[in-house]
Amino acid sequence: MRQQIVELGASLFARGYSVGNAGNISVRLPDGYLMTPTNSCLGRLDPARLSRLDLDFRHLDGDPPSKEIYVHRAYYQARSEAAAVVHLHSTYATAISCLPDPTIPPLTPYFVMRLGPQVPVVPYRRPGDPALEPDVAKAAATARGVLLANHGTVVSGHSLADAVASAEEVEEAAKLALTLRHLDPRPLSPDQLRELV
Repeated sequence: MRQQIVELGASLFARGYSVGNAGNISVRLPDGYLMTPTNSCLGRLDPARLSRLDLDFRHLDGDPPSKEIYVHRAYYQARSEAAAVVHLHSTYATAISCLPDPTIPPLTPYFVMRLGPQVPVVPYRRPGDPALEPDVAKAAATARGVLLANHGTVVSGHSLADAVASAEEVEEAAKLALTLRHLDPRPLSPDQLRELV
């Protein structure tokens, strides 16, 4: 699992889904969690230095965990099926999160199949603010992914690969939404959404 976090983190970094020390990944284990360390670069992770946490999210070993531990914990506690959580500051999704109407419309079936008909927006709080936790938990109760206003995305999955694929899908859906924003795009109809959900 440590190696998979390193490999998928490097893949996200290499493709521009995270820059610098932005973004973090966690995985649920039978006896706790693995998480990328605070201020770490997804492109240069060391498997031996990943943070290991117990079931109560107390730091056991490795480097200190990401300061975004609260958004990860919110997802695991709100969604029992969540096996992994990915938080990114990818360009298009972050751009959408900065707009007055930060909506990603359901334009493609792939977005809906991975994340549902919409990705809710969690009001802005500074990165690492523990007050983010209840806001994210409330949204996570009904959504596999959220936009953090003026910040980025948080996405859960049934596996780490699933969470990464869903995070990638949010970014591509945001890119489509921004590309088509002034062209009056045709979203999927309510009947089409029901068929997919």
